[in-house]
Amino acid sequence: MKKNTSASQYINVKTDQTNGLYSIDVSGRLDVNACGFLWRKLFDPLIPDLKSIKIDASNLTYCDMSGISLFLALQSYAQDHQQSFELSGLSPEISSLFTRFSGEPSIFPSPEKEVQTNFVEKTGQQTFYFFQNSIQSFVTQIAFLGELIYAFVQGLRHPSKIRWKDVWIVAEKSGVNALPIVSLIAFLMGLILAFQSVVPMSKFGAEIFVADLIGLSMIRELGPLMTAIVLAGRTGSAFAAELGAMKVNEEIDALTTMGLDPIHFLVVVRVMAALIVTPFLTIYADIVSVIGGAIPLLSMGYPVVTYYNGVVKAVDYIDLLGGLYKSLFFGLLVASSGCICGLQTKTGAGAVGESTTRAVVNSIVLIVLCDGLFSVIFYYIGF
Repeated sequence: MKKNTSASQYINVKTDQTNGLYSIDVSGRLDVNACGFLWRKLFDPLIPDLKSIKIDASNLTYCDMSGISLFLALQSYAQDHQQSFELSGLSPEISSLFTRFSGEPSIFPSPEKEVQTNFVEKTGQQTFYFFQNSIQSFVTQIAFLGELIYAFVQGLRHPSKIRWKDVWIVAEKSGVNALPIVSLIAFLMGLILAFQSVVPMSKFGAEIFVADLIGLSMIRELGPLMTAIVLAGRTGSAFAAELGAMKVNEEIDALTTMGLDPIHFLVVVRVMAALIVTPFLTIYADIVSVIGGAIPLLSMGYPVVTYYNGVVKAVDYIDLLGGLYKSLFFGLLVASSGCICGLQTKTGAGAVGESTTRAVVNSIVLIVLCDGLFSVIFYYIGF
């Protein structure tokens, strides 16, 4: 018999390896402090070749759920290895607890045999899972878009039901606070594009046409595109993180319980704010990028008025409206992707991070696809 003062109990273990018998005599208090010590002490001698495990708990004075878990673990081990298990001497109170939980599934599940597959089968399985997940995601996106359009139309029909104060707060966070990063990206894009263009054009004496290049490329294409990508990494991820945290904390379920539609209460506000700020950010990015594109020409001795006249001559209001029209769809895609990924957040420590990453990736992919679609449409309509 061995005494463990830290465990506050006596434990007597007898093992008969010859006959395959493992007997355990437990006396005293079997509480959470004792189980931490006993768990390894009792399981280390266990081997699959044993035939029987017997526990005598007639001298057990106290046992809590940690002790019951220890007995259940020994029973599960015996069942998984086709060994007989016997637990005797329990008091009626402890016996009722053990009987109540003894029917639960084994905590030592037998490992599943891995099915051997070749490279072709694995490739086919991964391809099938990819298309299956893509189709499910597409269906979910369509259903969410339908709910969003319905809630948005209802909000426009009844403007008093929209929380305009929250719309302006979200618009400030998404738009005004994004001006520094948009300024930096737009200025550098115009500067780099002009610098990379003016060097080869100077060989042919066509430096002045850099103004046409900057005006058309930035105002019609790169200005709205880069603004949307910046918003995808900044605003879309913020929407996904906010709604994801609310989903993990069960705040979304609380809103539904109180009879508030999360789409109308949370999503419409963010989508409307994105639709308001995205065109203004696009105009601001166009102006800053054109200013940045003027620096290489000014360094080569061209006056500002020459650069200005070249941009105005190359760009008309149709190009500006085309970029703004695309920016509205880009803002809708960024806000809706961030919100749907936030609402689809699962439980777990890394769930919010996964939703945020998925929101940014989906937003960028949808922005590029939408931009390509607009390019084809504008070409066929002669825009």
